Amino acid sequence: MDIDWAALGQVFGVSLVMTVGLVGVFTFGIVGSRTDHGAGGGPALLTRVGAYACFALCAAAVVYGIYIIAA
Repeated sequence: MDIDWAALGQVFGVSLVMTVGLVGVFTFGIVGSRTDHGAGGGPALLTRVGAYACFALCAAAVVYGIYIIAA
């Protein structure tokens, strides 16, 4: 049995970067959804839309990961 250490290192590196990135995007979503800018309008709406976009990106990454595993 021979282990391809270069491939293992690549998998580890990509997994680490993607995990930290996805956790960061999810954190931005949480912070954006909890930010209160007062009554309606402008920045509050953009912040909320940005938070939902972060959550959508996380959901898409999870669905893509499941797709790759199942394929």
